[in-house]
Amino acid sequence: MLTIRYSPLTVRVLGEQPLLQVAGLSKTYSAGDHSYVALDGIDIAISKGELFCLLGPSGCGKSTLLNILAGFEPPSSGSVTSNGIGVTGAGRDRVMFFQDAGAALFPWLNVEENVRFGLRVRKVPRQERDFIIDKYLRMVGLDHHRDKFPSQLSGGMRQRLQIARALAVEPEILLMDEPFGALDALTRRNMHSVLLAIWQRTGKTVVFVTHDITEAILLADRIGVMSAGPRASITKVFEIDMRRPRDLTDPKVAQLFRDIEALLAPEIARPQELDKMTVED
Repeated sequence: MLTIRYSPLTVRVLGEQPLLQVAGLSKTYSAGDHSYVALDGIDIAISKGELFCLLGPSGCGKSTLLNILAGFEPPSSGSVTSNGIGVTGAGRDRVMFFQDAGAALFPWLNVEENVRFGLRVRKVPRQERDFIIDKYLRMVGLDHHRDKFPSQLSGGMRQRLQIARALAVEPEILLMDEPFGALDALTRRNMHSVLLAIWQRTGKTVVFVTHDITEAILLADRIGVMSAGPRASITKVFEIDMRRPRDLTDPKVAQLFRDIEALLAPEIARPQELDKMTVED
């Protein structure tokens, strides 16, 4: 198991101007005469170098919002800007991570060639490619596994390869959609350490989607809590002014967990009540 050391630190000093800005964002899906408002009135300002977690119940629209930030689908209203420029599609400044790293990687390419692929697409000079590949494979602890194929890697190793491949093309923003959700508990905790170490070393801006309160508390500078939907919005943003690594037995951590859990409890119950009403009707 890979262990990466990182220095304990307080919340990163964030820039004054937001790197990623979401204003009045809504998303409606229509089918014939019917429509469904998935997101309604989302406002977020995320600073350069911030690790921001989107936390909410399953199905609340977290992944939909992340897809809009990535430029994979447009909002129905409102705006998204990155570095002050409107997001109208996928861009080199943003890279998306998925829960199933195996599906995101090229199974016919080995570890080294998976990282090399994006550099070739972006026409990085040949003499620079090997240096970049070596740098990021060492950073994620895969430099001795470069000849292996994704099918020969563990789940955690595949996620580390996905991180290395993304970092190699130098994006400003990492968009992570429950990337560790399919991992076992021990591997998941190790990946938290890996992500925090890489985040500290690179200074990347990270938007991390999760429905796990503990995961959000361990990772985030701030946590945006989303309502269950329909018409999901961000009901509250928690700022976490605690040093890392965070101790789950710390009374401050325990109190924050209780506060977030109390906020989410009615949201988790609400869809169940709506389903019951539908059945009874």
